[in-house]
Amino acid sequence: FLEREIEEQGLEDKVKEVLVPTETIVEIRGGKKKTREKNFFPGYILLNTHYDEEVNNLVQSAPSCLGFLKVGKTQTVPHPLKKHEVQRIIGRVREGGEENANIEIPFSEGDLVKVISGPFKDFDGTVQEVNTDKLKLRVMVSIFGRRTPVEVDVNQVESTT
Repeated sequence: FLEREIEEQGLEDKVKEVLVPTETIVEIRGGKKKTREKNFFPGYILLNTHYDEEVNNLVQSAPSCLGFLKVGKTQTVPHPLKKHEVQRIIGRVREGGEENANIEIPFSEGDLVKVISGPFKDFDGTVQEVNTDKLKLRVMVSIFGRRTPVEVDVNQVESTT
């Protein structure tokens, strides 16, 4: 919306960039990898702009816009981000490509799971540990009535809850 309005109102010289910082997340659900975009700051839009009344009116007219983030109750204009804050955000956006995608494992300690493949297929257990680097889970299963920890890939289990 904002980019179209900026163009229609001829404000390209005042608003240099509209940024919604996102990163690519890889989720493993049902044994399949799915990628999706996730906002760093849900509900926020960053503008590289020379702030004035025209820019203020443009942003305030955007659907669902509640206003600018301000510091203190008496401040009348938005507070600009510091250069190092902007560089950190832009760096995070650049490294958020799919080749560097963060893997989001849909399991956490204490979750009840069922092993769906591998040597422990059809065993039920409780997640004891999540290893995000190796994409593995340590699951406590009952083998011959004895609780035994086994290590499985995250795509070898499904949630039972």
